[in-house]
Amino acid sequence: MRHLDDHRKLGRTTPHRKALFRNMMVALIQHGRIKTTLPKAKELKRLADRIVTLGKKGTVAARRRARLYIHDRAALTKVFSELGPRFSARNGGYTRLLKLDLRAGDLAPMALLEYLDNPPPAPRVKAQNKKAKAK
Repeated sequence: MRHLDDHRKLGRTTPHRKALFRNMMVALIQHGRIKTTLPKAKELKRLADRIVTLGKKGTVAARRRARLYIHDRAALTKVFSELGPRFSARNGGYTRLLKLDLRAGDLAPMALLEYLDNPPPAPRVKAQNKKAKAK
C-alpha cells in the first residue's frame, strides 16, 4: 500500500535528491524554464509552486523558509521581487508542464517545466562555419 508515500525517490538517496531539486529550483528561477525528465519535472512542479507562494507572502519568515530550498542569493531575491508580485492575482498553478519527445539515448520521457507568463526564449543564431567567414 502507498499510505503516506509523499514523493518519488527517483533512485537516489535523500541528500542526493534534495541537492538535485535545490539545483533544479535555482535553474528554473534563473532561466524561467528547464528541460528535464517527466518524473523529475512533476516533483519539481510541486516545490516550485510552494516557493512562489512563499514569494507572494513576502514576509521574513517566508524568506527564511524559501532559503531552505534556494541556496542562491540572486535567485532568492528574484522570487520575492519578481515572481511573487507577478503571480499575486493567481491562486495557484504557477507552472506549466509540457511533455516532449522521448530522449534519444535511453527513451526517457522528457518534459519542459516553465513559469506561466514567461517571455519566449531568444531565438538562436546559427554560427557560420570558418570557411564562410574567411571569404
